[in-house]
Amino acid sequence: MFGKIDHKTSNTIMNDTEFDILDELYFLQPFQHLQETLQIEEKILKKNLETLLQKEWVKCFASATEEVLNDQEINFETDYKKYYYLATKKGLLAHNGH
Repeated sequence: MFGKIDHKTSNTIMNDTEFDILDELYFLQPFQHLQETLQIEEKILKKNLETLLQKEWVKCFASATEEVLNDQEINFETDYKKYYYLATKKGLLAHNGH
């Protein structure tokens, strides 16, 4: 499991990697697309996606056609490569204000 998402971490500080990731998430994208497009090392991309999920700046989808996963359904630690990601309204506002 994702290990209880801490929604209290939803501060407005955004690092450059998070900014670049959000730049790609105006549309639903699979993990592999993000890795190939951004040329980010897997463990760094994973860490930043996890942070973006905790900040509620990104939603996680099981597939391109399935609904968003809730906190209990996310098994981020083992399945993060299988998921699709999309910026939330909150994430887009933070991205545009950066």
